[in-house]
Amino acid sequence: MDHRSKEDGCFTGGLVVISGPSGSGKTTICKRLRAHSKVTMSVSATTRPRRPGEQDGKDYYFMSEAHFRDGIAKGDFVEYNEVFGNGVLYGSLKSELEKGLADKTMYYLMEIDVQGALNLKDLDYQGRYIFIQPPHMEELQRRLADRRTEKDAEIKKRLAKAAWEMKKIDEYDKVIVNSDLEKAVRETEEYLGLR
Repeated sequence: MDHRSKEDGCFTGGLVVISGPSGSGKTTICKRLRAHSKVTMSVSATTRPRRPGEQDGKDYYFMSEAHFRDGIAKGDFVEYNEVFGNGVLYGSLKSELEKGLADKTMYYLMEIDVQGALNLKDLDYQGRYIFIQPPHMEELQRRLADRRTEKDAEIKKRLAKAAWEMKKIDEYDKVIVNSDLEKAVRETEEYLGLR
């Protein structure tokens, strides 16, 4: 549902989905949006190992593959995917989404991959779908390398996936090019009426 107020045309809450290639800056932008009192952030589930500093239930729900697949069989996920073709599963819990959408005055922010966002749209979840785009592929490659969290082979997989994801930007309500983080955050806030 599109929660625009009739007076000012701004959004007053509802589902906000942010996607983009790995390394586009979507996680950083989402963390900045989470600082707003009207924004609550979804927590996705994954079978990947924790990175240093990550907390279970805050950054992700870290699950064994068996536990995750059991949740799939029970219908616990509204969307899930093997994101990078490496056996690691990511998904959004249906219970989290329903709880997040219960308060119509709050923004329920989901940071999910492009395939997950398309799956939500196919299930007719109404909201604002925002694509965070890197300025160009060379910059994306540099950002991925600078993170030092993946090996070269993994970076190549992420770049190949990014090329596919960039072809899906027309499926989104808003595309924000993240060449400057502060500008991208401001543009996202303005689009959602948080400024």
